[in-house]
Amino acid sequence: MRRFAMPSPIRSAVRVALPAAAMIALLAPAAASAGQSTKVVARQAQNATLGKTVLTTTKGRTLYSLSAETRGRFICTGACLSTWHPLLVPAGVKPKGPVKLGTIERPEGKTQVTYKGLPLYSFNGDAKAGDGNGEGIKDVGTWHAAATSKAMPQPQPQPQPEPTYPY
Repeated sequence: MRRFAMPSPIRSAVRVALPAAAMIALLAPAAASAGQSTKVVARQAQNATLGKTVLTTTKGRTLYSLSAETRGRFICTGACLSTWHPLLVPAGVKPKGPVKLGTIERPEGKTQVTYKGLPLYSFNGDAKAGDGNGEGIKDVGTWHAAATSKAMPQPQPQPQPEPTYPY
């Protein structure tokens, strides 16, 4: 007659732990990427008035940066924010657009989108998509549309030769 060995407590623990560890190893990368969600926050558009291709919000509003806001130094705070609206994303969200975007934490703790290290804003003085009324406004620095490239130069009309016999 054959005897069946009773499983030892250690052997039982190993049989439960190994599959659980394998599941954790398989799910960990998925959970890590799920914690970092992405969101499209910007587009790119030709702005004929400014003569360049600029970043815009998803609704087509021109995005600007302030030349003096470098290396994490914020100038536009307080009353400035009623005119210049920061492009914000929820904490932990990675902004996406036609170019590489980043984020920075504002003094009040919100997460603002950056391009080339400069915080991005929309301007209260732009009434509709495609407006560029904030370009060149001087404050404590100068506001500029976030240009991704210069527009292609328009071809100049070629002079027509004068006829030799006009009559």
